[in-house]
Amino acid sequence: QVQLVESGGGLVQAGGSLRLSCAASGIRFSVYTMGWFRQAPGKQRELVASITSGGSTVYVDSVKGRFAISRDNAKNTVYLQMNSLKPEDTGVYYCNAQRERSPSGNYWGQGTQVTVSS
Repeated sequence: QVQLVESGGGLVQAGGSLRLSCAASGIRFSVYTMGWFRQAPGKQRELVASITSGGSTVYVDSVKGRFAISRDNAKNTVYLQMNSLKPEDTGVYYCNAQRERSPSGNYWGQGTQVTVSS
């Protein structure tokens, strides 16, 4: 049974920081691209950042220079360090796992709420 469990969300003032964690179980973590998505009220879910098994990263333009994604394969965990948070970063943040070189093997966590007050 595959599980992705996010933690670290909460309420923070603009300019503050949060660190999200996503612990994976039931998958061979090292062969998955891990990603963080977010969904604001009334908006579509969007990719925030992703990291491949080889450590290559991708960020949406709006978070470049403020967010950093990393992974610890020994702990089957992916992190999202979020600095200089803005009210527009508010939303539910979801962890995603996509098996590389395979059309199947896509999994989602339950989401964690991030609220940035102005």
